[in-house]
Amino acid sequence: MFTGIIEETGKVASIQRKGDFAVLTIQCKKVLEGSQLGDSIAVNGVCLTATSLSSNTFCADLSYETLRKSSFADISNGSVVNLERALTLSTRLGGHLVSGHVDAVGVIEKFVQNQSAYVLTVRYPDEIDKYIVEKGSICIDGISLTTAKCSHGTFEVAVIPHTYEETSLKGKRQGAKVNLEVDMISRYLEKLLKSSEKTDTLMDNLNGLLNQEDF
Repeated sequence: MFTGIIEETGKVASIQRKGDFAVLTIQCKKVLEGSQLGDSIAVNGVCLTATSLSSNTFCADLSYETLRKSSFADISNGSVVNLERALTLSTRLGGHLVSGHVDAVGVIEKFVQNQSAYVLTVRYPDEIDKYIVEKGSICIDGISLTTAKCSHGTFEVAVIPHTYEETSLKGKRQGAKVNLEVDMISRYLEKLLKSSEKTDTLMDNLNGLLNQEDF
């Protein structure tokens, strides 16, 4: 579990593709502090397992599913990535709860600067449209942000200068792909409501049967 508050940016030292999976090596510093083999580290919002650690790098395996469902399919040596260690019971939750499981890949339609912030417009696939709401939480490449404006197929977020300077967003341009994770609470609510609807249908059928039998 993560918070969407980026601890540092790292750089892709290498990506070795081996058939339908790959091994990613990230050059970094801060997230290595206290990290051990097997620990989870979010890379651009994707929860990965550290399989090797050195004084300034860590390695992680990218499965076929991860490559298929994330922007890692287009990653290359030198790419800047957002990094965050998994939260602990003593971690301040400054963003929102993030699982590190990408729901979809979005595309930057527009990225402009206004007087006080940067406005990022992202186009997203229809499959996550029902989870996108104004003033809701959205995770973009591991960054916890709040949607300011929504229309079918796109949303806008305001990015403060600090976030712009301290994350990989600084190097993003129109057409760039980004990992998206919707607010996990919306998914739990959806499942709960579906379960409730099934229960209501079952009770209606049961009541109908009892009425037929004069109970």
